[in-house]
Amino acid sequence: MVERKRISSGSPFEPRIGFSRAVRVGDRVLVSGTAAVWPDGSCDPDAGVQAARCFEIILAALAEAGAGAEHVVRTRMFITGVEHAEAVSAEHGRLFGQIRPASTMVVVAGLLDPRWKVEIEAEALVG
Repeated sequence: MVERKRISSGSPFEPRIGFSRAVRVGDRVLVSGTAAVWPDGSCDPDAGVQAARCFEIILAALAEAGAGAEHVVRTRMFITGVEHAEAVSAEHGRLFGQIRPASTMVVVAGLLDPRWKVEIEAEALVG
């Protein structure tokens, strides 16, 4: 049986909902939908700043799983309005411009916290 390594970010939603920030199974690392929450629970209203924070949390989870941005093969970005697409895209391009994973951006009606304008998932292959 392949070992499953669970990574936690300390989010209060993890135990309440029953999920891990990321899970590594074999060479595959899956990072859950990640929103822009700072340790004190605050959330910047700017979509670009939120995206940068999402990627910061994602990179920390990947690192704990033994992966990095260069291992990411897919991202999914959920935004609450088309007006956030440019700012979120700019942050994605800053991090993944040379890596160029498969990626999807979807406009959704809302996210779990009404302050959130973006939530991002990532998948990586290591090895």
